[in-house]
Amino acid sequence: MTRGSIDLAGISRSYGPTLALAPFTHSFAPGRIHALMGKNGSGKSTLVKVLAGAVAPSAGELRIGGEPVRFASPADAFRAGIVTVHQELSLVPSLSVGENIFLGRLPQRRLLGRNVVDWRRVYQQSETLLHEMGLDIDPRQRLGSLSVGRQQVIEIVKAMSFNPAILLLDEPTSALASREVALLFALLRRLRARGVTMIYITHRMNELFEVADTCTVLRDGHATGTIEMQDATPAGIVEMMFGDVARAVRPPRRVIERDHSVLQVRGLSRGDAFSDVSFDLYRGEILGFAGLLGAGRTEVLRAIFGADKLDAGSIVLDGESVKSADPRGMKRRGLGYTPENRKEVGLVQSLSVHDNLCLANLDRIAQHGVVTRAREAPFVARQIGGLGIKVPNAMLPVASLSGGNQQKIVIGNWLNTQPKVMFFDEPSRGIDVQAKQQVFDIMWRETARGLSAIFVSSELEELLEVADRILVMRHGRIVTEVMPDRVSLAELYRVCIEGA
Repeated sequence: MTRGSIDLAGISRSYGPTLALAPFTHSFAPGRIHALMGKNGSGKSTLVKVLAGAVAPSAGELRIGGEPVRFASPADAFRAGIVTVHQELSLVPSLSVGENIFLGRLPQRRLLGRNVVDWRRVYQQSETLLHEMGLDIDPRQRLGSLSVGRQQVIEIVKAMSFNPAILLLDEPTSALASREVALLFALLRRLRARGVTMIYITHRMNELFEVADTCTVLRDGHATGTIEMQDATPAGIVEMMFGDVARAVRPPRRVIERDHSVLQVRGLSRGDAFSDVSFDLYRGEILGFAGLLGAGRTEVLRAIFGADKLDAGSIVLDGESVKSADPRGMKRRGLGYTPENRKEVGLVQSLSVHDNLCLANLDRIAQHGVVTRAREAPFVARQIGGLGIKVPNAMLPVASLSGGNQQKIVIGNWLNTQPKVMFFDEPSRGIDVQAKQQVFDIMWRETARGLSAIFVSSELEELLEVADRILVMRHGRIVTEVMPDRVSLAELYRVCIEGA
């Protein structure tokens, strides 16, 4: 049996009553690049964690190179010849390329009775590895002086220094420019020629046809199939990812009057994050922002809110031109922002539910700078009752609540400021289906009352269900506008990956 073969028989993983990965039986042939695709929550990350030894399967058998294995930790997977390259780099920019390749295991020699680093071997061995992989990079060069793409390549060289049989790659191109992606793909092809088996996670459809040999699709924890890339089409893979819902369209919503914009932005640009972004948001509208990871959606919202500085462009909020946006001033003008990372940015975990529901509105609650529980109480009660927040005592720490209730508190905190415009950045991330529906009901109810909203979501089905209009961003630019009742999920997905 070839060393790099992977055979799974009935592998599954459950977290309590939740089935993250249904019984999965499949063989990944050695010496090939196997793409793994699926929307968020499909089970692909769980499968890779099982292969990497990060989580143990609840049932089933795993064979590597024909031998049954049981991994109690990533170290066990490593000993079996499996190395993982994560999306986030595990490198030290201030050190040299060679030091990073052999980080934690620098070759040593004896000198005057002591072990010292053998720098000559460090750089000779690093140079050999780089040369074998067709890379013209000086191992003595400081890693931080390289582009992000070349740093990603060094991450893979570091992984290959362990001589693995299997390489797990988690979204390796998410932060790379097109020329850097080409460099990475050239390296992966070299590794394939050397017989390395690769499992490649990506959301980018076009990458599959450039580098992958096969594509395995997971949906809602279940494997929906595997196809050879020579026989595949984008439409066929989308169908495997989404099933019948890929053909479903969202029913028409109420008519939005577009004679007067509440928020108008023109020509917004900020470094490499986004450029020339222009759009209008109307009263009572939910404007969806679609796009793949790194498209620039969150960056645009942060810049409008004043959390990041703009290089160019203009903002008009409720008829008032904004000369220099900052969070305090934008809040005063009637803009609220529920961030995508609620635990670290949207909430103060050590404070109570009561306190978190008042944070954004303290300047209104406090009279002459004095805050009392009695003054805060009506604002707390209004949101707990109005949003259906399940908490037996408002003085309990917010960290004790479920993700869905925490998200409602983030929203309630900003609704207490009585905003004219609200940014909802990934409001359904990490919450269950029932809580998602409750959040969407809140958005529909508040916009029916006159609130205008921008809704960012990586789940395209949610955008089709919730939004009145959708702007698609790609590589930092708005590439098209679509109406949810005139586009299918498959078409929207295609536009996100290929452009208009």
